[in-house]
Amino acid sequence: MVGQPVRLREWQRSIIRGIYDTPTRRAIVSFGRKNGKTSISAFLLLLHLCGPEARANSQLFSAAQSRDQAALLFALAAKIVRMSPDLNAVVATRDTAKQLFCAELGTLYRALSAEASTAYGLSPVFTVHDELGQVKGPRSELYDALETASGAQAEPLSIVISTQAPTDADLLSVLIDDAKSGADPKTKLFMFSADESIDPFSEQAMRSANPAFGDFLNPTEVREQAAAAKRMPSRESSYRNLVLNQRVDQTSPFIPRPIWLQNSAEPDESAFYENTVYIGLDLSARNDLTAMVAVARDLNGVWHIKPTFFAPSLGISDRASRDRAPYDVWRDRGLLVATPGASVDYATVAEQLCSMCDDYDVAAVAFDRWRMDVFKTELGRMGRELPMVEFGQGFKDMAPALDALEGELMAGRVLHGGHPVLTWNAANAVATRDAAGNRKLDKAKATGRIDGMVALAMAIGAAAKAAPTVNGPSVYEDRGIITL
Repeated sequence: MVGQPVRLREWQRSIIRGIYDTPTRRAIVSFGRKNGKTSISAFLLLLHLCGPEARANSQLFSAAQSRDQAALLFALAAKIVRMSPDLNAVVATRDTAKQLFCAELGTLYRALSAEASTAYGLSPVFTVHDELGQVKGPRSELYDALETASGAQAEPLSIVISTQAPTDADLLSVLIDDAKSGADPKTKLFMFSADESIDPFSEQAMRSANPAFGDFLNPTEVREQAAAAKRMPSRESSYRNLVLNQRVDQTSPFIPRPIWLQNSAEPDESAFYENTVYIGLDLSARNDLTAMVAVARDLNGVWHIKPTFFAPSLGISDRASRDRAPYDVWRDRGLLVATPGASVDYATVAEQLCSMCDDYDVAAVAFDRWRMDVFKTELGRMGRELPMVEFGQGFKDMAPALDALEGELMAGRVLHGGHPVLTWNAANAVATRDAAGNRKLDKAKATGRIDGMVALAMAIGAAAKAAPTVNGPSVYEDRGIITL
């Protein structure tokens, strides 16, 4: 269709009406790959550069995660300008700088990438965030810089056009979930995604995530991709994420997202006072995240989860940028304890643990022996003796613990309350297997911190080992596991 006039499809018209017919601060448009994402981004960009939406002397930007991705949107917009006599007469193309300039209006567009040195000092009135789903974790310095820079404008507009991110903890997922909540009426969501309840290889699934299917998206190619994914399970997650636009982690996390979400009801605080409590403690490195997770199983066999996280207060913003996790926001919301200094203060952790042991009937505190000598020194200074139980991190101890945790989650017998830090850890957790099929959580293969999941697994594992003293039958008995 190169060289032909653009004829917007009705689904494209619906998106544009949704953005411009009512006040909009941010629009999120998400569908499968090869549905004209870059084209519609370029059209909207030119609409604000020299069309009816243009404002004199305004700055416009497109933001991408790599220079190559940033060059794609600029190149297409520049090509549209060159092929249109009307646009070419008023818009100058600056290929080296990746800029388009309308001298008559004084409007300037520039393509930026996350690899650029800085995006501060700008004042955009219009921004396209291209393929934001590629951002791992809930933060992007480029996104934050451009969004906060729009504060000087009366009515800034940001367009996010991307396929979905793989996990709940990623920035685009956070934005989509916020848009679904309806908390901000000026945030609009236009989502084309295959429902996870239908056959992912059906034509219904392909059409629901790809509005251009059978039009300018080749249906034969999409069907062949579906067939390949069905034959080769290793390609299914990629197919579901990129073609069906589903939130599917291509690294196959230990707990699939739908299973984790079905256990997100709020725990009952009284369960910790009325039942035996087990605690998992993962100290990690002193300048990283430390996790302490308490679990209690009620008389109905339901597990109530209470996580506590610790991180050093000094340098917390730098650590948030490094891990792409909002530690500072979690601290402000009371979801994370920021201990004084540049490393986790084990005295603070010990105090919290002792307080929990005073309040609850704690049968065991499962711990990884790494750094435990330092922690026990803190307990000694406090004159406390707690029911500390060593819990190995190898296949021997972790395999039955993960089996027990997985079984309870699959059965919907876990109440974790959707705690943001624990949910982030769950999305990052990846399990590896040995030759016998035993599993353990592998921090080396994780996409981010998993300390909370390690602590949760240890707590459940300690409770399972202590059965039948746990309220109800043994977790190991439930799953047919026998310990020798």
